[in-house]
Amino acid sequence: MKKSNQPTSPSPAVSAAVRFQSFDLLATLVAVVQSDGAVLFANAALEDALGISRRAIVGSQFPDSFTEPGHLQKALQGAGGNEFAALRYDAWLKRLNHDALPVHVIVTQTERLDEIIVELLPLEQQARQDREERLAEQAQTNKELIRNLAHEIKNPLGGIRGAAQLLEMEIESRELKEYTQVIIHEADRLQTLVDRLLAPHRRPHLVGDVNVHEVCERVRSLILAEFPKGLKVVRDYDISIPEFRGDREQLIQTVLNIAHNACQALTEQIADGDACLTFRTRIARQTTFGKQRYRLALELHVIDNGPGVPDSIKDRIFYPLVSGREGGSGLGLTLAQTFVQQHHGLIECDSVPGHTDFKILIPLP
Repeated sequence: MKKSNQPTSPSPAVSAAVRFQSFDLLATLVAVVQSDGAVLFANAALEDALGISRRAIVGSQFPDSFTEPGHLQKALQGAGGNEFAALRYDAWLKRLNHDALPVHVIVTQTERLDEIIVELLPLEQQARQDREERLAEQAQTNKELIRNLAHEIKNPLGGIRGAAQLLEMEIESRELKEYTQVIIHEADRLQTLVDRLLAPHRRPHLVGDVNVHEVCERVRSLILAEFPKGLKVVRDYDISIPEFRGDREQLIQTVLNIAHNACQALTEQIADGDACLTFRTRIARQTTFGKQRYRLALELHVIDNGPGVPDSIKDRIFYPLVSGREGGSGLGLTLAQTFVQQHHGLIECDSVPGHTDFKILIPLP
């Protein structure tokens, strides 16, 4: 039999995999299905969520992946019949060897009549994205507020200090000079505060190779020098974590600010001799933060066994000038968040009495 020289056309599954491969870059769960529910394409995020290989998903009935398949069946029929352009509803996605996952379902028509995009947003992930968006917006607002406030304070501050110095030169009474010294001292203190406010926005971002464990060891030595008794520092490192590009000094300052805050919260435990501070490093795989999905990310945890973050400031701990202790400047965590965001990362906090965990997330190459 004579073989045909005509090129064979790719199968629908292969064609869909090529046309929709860009969906693999998304952090959300995406399936392209026909109006009868058959899956043409599933992205990597959906594959991970279901715990089933893409090959097994393609061709299956997608409504069967939900605890109540009828809702999606009706939505697909409506989309296929041009009854709507997009439809949203909440549902539960079944997963292999896991509990069902609550998701927000978005059903959208495409230009092709029998191809419908079904996007799933895990409600937990949606809540996290909303929280990250608030943090990002808050950080930007803080940055503008700090810069404007610092400049407004700095301009008259020099005049106040200079006037106090001139006044001190004109008076002879030692008692009155004590008052001018108070003015000069307080002006200098405010100047130091202003410099700290402006520091992260003035200093250039110096990028080099960073070993996260060298950062942790540097902070550990500084903390133990300040708190030599009553504090145990535990190192729980994943030594397989590779070096990455970053600003070493900024990251040292970030971890030091968090660890120092923790130690100040551990005052009673240090006095009793049972204070514990833990540095834990891990690699997070296929994680999402900042609206982006990363193949690998650094997780650096700074954990203490102190009383926890007060409920009254839990939602505001990264705001400038918010402090949980008497006399605190409330700048340490604000600067830490700023430095980490300059590395395209994020700081999260999970705190209950006896366990406070500040988690630093930074993308890895």
